[in-house]
Amino acid sequence: MLNQKPTNYLIISLALGCIFIFNTRVLTNTAVAANTNIPITVKQYYLTAVPFVPQAPFGEWKDKRFQDGCEEATSIIAVAWAQKKSLTKTQAKQEIIKIAAYEQKKFGGYADTSAADTLLRIIKGYFNYQRATLKKNITVDDIIAEIKNGYLIIAPFNGQKLKNPYYTAPGPERHMIIIRGYDETKNEFITNDVGTRRGENYRYPKDILFSAIRDYPTGNHQLIKKVEKNIIVVKNN
Repeated sequence: MLNQKPTNYLIISLALGCIFIFNTRVLTNTAVAANTNIPITVKQYYLTAVPFVPQAPFGEWKDKRFQDGCEEATSIIAVAWAQKKSLTKTQAKQEIIKIAAYEQKKFGGYADTSAADTLLRIIKGYFNYQRATLKKNITVDDIIAEIKNGYLIIAPFNGQKLKNPYYTAPGPERHMIIIRGYDETKNEFITNDVGTRRGENYRYPKDILFSAIRDYPTGNHQLIKKVEKNIIVVKNN
C-alpha cells in the first residue's frame, strides 16, 4: 500500500471560497470539473490532469483489441497521468495495438487480464512503471482513503451492474475503469470510464460502484467463480 501523504501545498484565497491543492488532489467549492457543468463541491476529492480516451478511440468496437481493451486503456491513462504526459486518441490507439501484440507474444492472449495481471503484465511489465500496487479485498472506505491520498485507482467491474446507459446493453461482464475522485456531498465516485466516449468524469453512486466491483480471471472470458474486490492503486511521480 502506498501511504505517503503529499506535503507540498498551496492555498489560494478566493472571494467565493478556497481552493486547496495538494499535488494533484483538489478540494474546492468554486471550480468546475473538466468538460462538464458539474461544480466541484466543498467535500469533493478530485485528481486533476487525468487524461481520457475511450478503449475504442475512434469507435473500432468490432476489433477485438479494442472491444477487450479496457485493461490496456486504463493502464495507458494511469501511466500517462502518473508521468504527467498528455494523451491523444491517436497515441492511445497505437499504444493499445502495441500492448495487445506484446501480450499475445509474451502471454498468448490479450482478451481479459485480472487486476493482478494488469498490474504485473501491463503497468509494470510493458510500461516498466513500478509505483503501483495491488490491494485485495478492499472496502469502500479503502477506495475513498486512496483518493484522499492523491492516488489514482484502476478497478475491475461487472459492468452490467453499473447500469451505464451509454453501454451497449446489457453491458460488459468484465470491465475496468479509472476512479479519479469522490464527492462526499453527493456520495458519488467520479470516474474516467473507458467503455464509452462519454466516460470522462462520469459519476456513479457510491453503493452502485462498490457493489459492481468484481475481479475476473485472466483469459478469454473465463468463468468467474467468486466475487473478489481487488483494485490497482497508482501513485504519480
